[in-house]
Amino acid sequence: QVQLVESGGGLVQAGGSLRLSCAASGRIFSSYALGWFRQAPGKEREFVSGIKWSGSSTLYADSVKGRFTISVDNAENTVSLQMNSLLPEDTAVYYCAASKAAVGGRYDYWGQGTQVTVSS
Repeated sequence: QVQLVESGGGLVQAGGSLRLSCAASGRIFSSYALGWFRQAPGKEREFVSGIKWSGSSTLYADSVKGRFTISVDNAENTVSLQMNSLLPEDTAVYYCAASKAAVGGRYDYWGQGTQVTVSS
């Protein structure tokens, strides 16, 4: 089992930055991947970014490329998402997730989510 707890959400003006963190605990193997998803009101949950627990591979949705950066700190068992140049359409609940397989594969464990609101 893997437990995930997100933090760092909040309210920010368009063009601003936020950094989300996810504290992971439990049995995490080097082959696992950690990822961020988001769900806006009335929309389906969508993939934002993912990274191998080893840090060897990353993946980004086209909508966030060049603005968001994902990173992993194995010593602290955390995965972070640095979000810059935020847009109102980035407003959503952001979820941290863990996959036993690939960065772009099925995710097996989920956090409770943290709200990000970007005002125009």
